[in-house]
Amino acid sequence: MKVTRRDFIKISGVTVAGAALSSLGFDLTPVHAYTTKLRIKGAKETATICCYCSVGCGIIAHTSRRKIINTEGDPDHPISEGTLCAKGAGVYQIANNRLRLKKPKYRASGSSKWKTVSWDWALDEIAKRIKATRDKTFVTKNAKGQVVNRCDGIAHVGGAALNNEECYTLQKWLRSLGLVYIEHEARI
Repeated sequence: MKVTRRDFIKISGVTVAGAALSSLGFDLTPVHAYTTKLRIKGAKETATICCYCSVGCGIIAHTSRRKIINTEGDPDHPISEGTLCAKGAGVYQIANNRLRLKKPKYRASGSSKWKTVSWDWALDEIAKRIKATRDKTFVTKNAKGQVVNRCDGIAHVGGAALNNEECYTLQKWLRSLGLVYIEHEARI
């Protein structure tokens, strides 16, 4: 960004004026608190916990007409005392993102275009590819002749968007396939 001398003087003037007004005793905290209360006025308040890790930080969710309109840390929660990490603070955006995909997309090998496909087709295709790779790379015995029953052709890196129950179920499934190369982003 190129800042001219004129722009620098304008920015400096606004900064000095803001500092001068704040030193005169203007406290905008009540105005901010009032506007926050207007946004959630009449909303149902529900205490819940964050689902993203085993800490279980407290969240207060405000809902209106069965839609989340605000989330914030619960100051009365004994673990987090109102603080949230980036994932917990982003719960509202995850629930109310107009850009969130609701249908699976597929891009064929060599293609530059994504196309919308059905859930049945996508899940069947994933299952076929996992089975083919597992069958091709499954090792029953190692070089010493010991039984190992493992799949060397598939690895898994979990994402922090998974909650504890999903991670537990996923881990059991991956181990049942014989995977040994399993990592999770929460540990990296």
